Amino acid sequence: MRSAPDPTRRHRAIGATAALTAGLITAVLPISPTEGPHPAAVRLSAGDTAALGGGTALILGPSGIPTPGQRYADLANELYLQPHGFTGTVQILTTPERLFFDKAESRIEGAQILTTAIEQQIAGGQVSAENPVVVFGYSQSAGFSGLTMDQLQAQGVPSDLVRFMLVGDTVAPNGGIWSGLGVFPATPDNLYPTDIYNFEYDGFADFPRYPLNLLSDLNAFMGIFTQHLEYLSIDSDQISNAVLLPGSADLTGEGLTNYYMIPAQTLPLLSPLLLLPVIGQPLYDLLEPDMRILVNLGYGNITDGWFPGPANVAAPLGLFPTELDWSAVQQALVDGAQEGFQNALSDLVQPWSALTPLAEAAQADFTDVVSAIAAVFGI
Repeated sequence: MRSAPDPTRRHRAIGATAALTAGLITAVLPISPTEGPHPAAVRLSAGDTAALGGGTALILGPSGIPTPGQRYADLANELYLQPHGFTGTVQILTTPERLFFDKAESRIEGAQILTTAIEQQIAGGQVSAENPVVVFGYSQSAGFSGLTMDQLQAQGVPSDLVRFMLVGDTVAPNGGIWSGLGVFPATPDNLYPTDIYNFEYDGFADFPRYPLNLLSDLNAFMGIFTQHLEYLSIDSDQISNAVLLPGSADLTGEGLTNYYMIPAQTLPLLSPLLLLPVIGQPLYDLLEPDMRILVNLGYGNITDGWFPGPANVAAPLGLFPTELDWSAVQQALVDGAQEGFQNALSDLVQPWSALTPLAEAAQADFTDVVSAIAAVFGI
């Protein structure tokens, strides 16, 4: 069982997200189980061979935000590009990013705009393998970047001239909701060097493998608000400690894509409890260990909120996990119940320890919310 995250951090995260959700919801809406430690290593930063260079980075927005603001671009650069060796300049690119029924047409238009912008950069004569064109895509723009990869390859653009950095990829091969449902093709893993960062329990980028698990589905729905909106509002430490998933190029020596999962600090399904004064923390800590196990069953395991198969292999939705050791599940639930009881009891017998994070959060939340809104809207 994983240890409980820092309570102060949890309150700040859920408090900021709850307030932010109301303002941003319309802007962003668009296998064999294993136990024990994560099977993949954690890469803290990109090596020299993976450096993004000093060229131009094209910054694209998510659904509902066709033209990101400068603050958005700066955060994308600071959190995701610079840690991978980028030293160049950012350029904001306008793409349709329309919602709902126009999404398919929006994807096609966005991909063509991005392809043209990349070709213009290359035609300018300043692009090289050491200083490639870099693309940052988020949500819908991450999703249609795969179409751009197909178009570039068809036109003979060398793979070492373009690099992609994608977050919240809704068509990731393993976990993307639109690829899992067969609505859109998955992001290719072998056309251009790519790094994909998805949040654990992000309902768009990390959808349950077995959706008959209704708890897992509801948790993923909540994760649309608590996870999918947070890629530019999290600490750099969370990104640097992301789990490099099986099937990544750095682990297999094959393909061109690395897949990273950012572990969730809170379980989205229970996050509203953390808004309750005094009793919220004990209730959350009581229920979280077993609830996390039940949610994770929707991903085919009991330890992590993602399907443990190779991240570069398409994982269409299934009915039930077939390779689980149900005796291990039963024991994990017993252990989780004991852990939850002990954690809740500790909260109750030390009431000031439950109140202190709330008091700190009340002071910090306003700053967090303003910062997140400013990041998305470019204020």
